Amino acid sequence: MVTLNKTLAKDRKKIAFSAKSRQLLLGALLPVSLLFLWEWAGRSGYLNPLLLPAPSAIWNEFIFLLQQQHLLGHLQVSVIRALAGLAIGGSLGLVLGLIIGFSYKSQRAFDPTIQMIRMLPHLAIAPLFILWFGFGETSKLLLIAKGAFFPLYINTFLGIRSADSKLFEVARVLQFNKMQLVLKLIIPSALPHILLGLRLSVGVSWLGLVVAEMMGSTEGIGFLINDARSMSIITTVFVGIIIFALLGKLSDFLVLTVEKKLLNWQSTFEGGK
Repeated sequence: MVTLNKTLAKDRKKIAFSAKSRQLLLGALLPVSLLFLWEWAGRSGYLNPLLLPAPSAIWNEFIFLLQQQHLLGHLQVSVIRALAGLAIGGSLGLVLGLIIGFSYKSQRAFDPTIQMIRMLPHLAIAPLFILWFGFGETSKLLLIAKGAFFPLYINTFLGIRSADSKLFEVARVLQFNKMQLVLKLIIPSALPHILLGLRLSVGVSWLGLVVAEMMGSTEGIGFLINDARSMSIITTVFVGIIIFALLGKLSDFLVLTVEKKLLNWQSTFEGGK
């Protein structure tokens, strides 16, 4: 019996591994095909290397930047800025979303103003931040925090307001106090919305970082892109863009992994085969 259980467990692991392998291959099919097509078009002379260099040229530039020991320093600065801005803006968005979600009066007093500020684009407010706080780290962190604030605020608010009213009746019958009501009822029911807000905030943080570093900075991947653009080094520009894309994908994958673990109790439709 024990041997049979071990055999079944091994078979399940093999099936799960093969399913994940198929998913990875399917996800890699389109980008790999595009890379091969891009490389072929570049080598065949169909693309202007001054405007759209081949992937091999971009890879060589990436290796060169690594050897010059500039890239890792810029990358470290950018990652720290993005995480710091996300921590500031995301935590404020979460707290305000909870407060305003619980209080109708707070919603009437603060939400219209918050929604108006949300509509201000990064490029419009960035010069104002620079005038107020200079070219130092403060203006950059605040710009990133502004972007990270709103997705978490909106989704936290919606998560609280979308809680089933019948659950509150159950909590009243069980005589939950306010702390139990928040921790055992409202937060768990709002968690899918909160995690979605976190995922969106992470993505917007990288967008805010690009704007902040390209508007006024002396280090970071955004500065590297802007500096290379001014000197028409298009391969370095592509290196910076690809790094931002990979960082965004990696951070989104990490948040999605946490989301799947925290929400493994959900049973949702995952698409037809």
